[in-house]
Amino acid sequence: MRDLIPVQLAGPQGSLDAYLATIGQISVLDADEERALAERLQRDNDLDAARALVLSHLRFVVHVARGYSGYGLPLGDLIQEGNIGLMKAVRRFDPAQNVRLISFAVHWIRAEIHEFILRNWRIVKVATTKAQRKLFFNLRKAKKRLGWLSHAEVEAVASDLGVTPENVLEMEARLSAHDATFDPVESDDDDAPPAPVAYLADQRADPALQLEALDSADHGKRQLTAALATLDPRSRDIVEKRWLVEPKTTLKDLAAVHGVSLERIRQLEKNALTRLRGAIAA
Repeated sequence: MRDLIPVQLAGPQGSLDAYLATIGQISVLDADEERALAERLQRDNDLDAARALVLSHLRFVVHVARGYSGYGLPLGDLIQEGNIGLMKAVRRFDPAQNVRLISFAVHWIRAEIHEFILRNWRIVKVATTKAQRKLFFNLRKAKKRLGWLSHAEVEAVASDLGVTPENVLEMEARLSAHDATFDPVESDDDDAPPAPVAYLADQRADPALQLEALDSADHGKRQLTAALATLDPRSRDIVEKRWLVEPKTTLKDLAAVHGVSLERIRQLEKNALTRLRGAIAA
């Protein structure tokens, strides 16, 4: 797609002012010219026609990109991504639909800019689901004032955007958060809060602790096996089927298997567990 237009106009690589001045000199196509070029591209795969369509609409990309300047990303980068969307739209444009190219292309331009913002706005991606993406680009516009949304405002935003109130609250929290470096940063401020590395260490990754946990688990299994061996077959069967398998066997079913009363099975289970605890503790 990028070969449709000259490199120097593919995006604002150098001076943004110079780029804006250059595209401002490109004339806008009328409906008939636009249709003729689109038909040439569709019929003959004419890249010169595609180039003319793209060049004549670069100013509209700038207009769309300016609407996203509040996200703190360079305008030149937003324009560049929008230009990619424009080129994709030119390739897919069907003049037989009797609509102007810009009406069709604005979706593709916005889509590329949205993807760029989501990739670069934060180190950690803040929107992954369809509902989150919708909220990311609409929540700030929906807020009427600074500060956290009230319960009524949350309900109204959720209703307007077709998402749940929980989605609104989660995205509001994400937008209010900020990236923090995991490792400590040199600072002369003695009162600066500690870096996350100081309190988010995962002790489970310590090989010594992992080995200790494995040894403890193996030791517990050996103790349980030895303790079970001290029980008579009936008591061992009751304990195993009540506590060591899934799904557990009911007392009623065990009473039927061993030919005793429900109360007798309960007593045998209680006595067996008491003996097991004593054997393991010994």
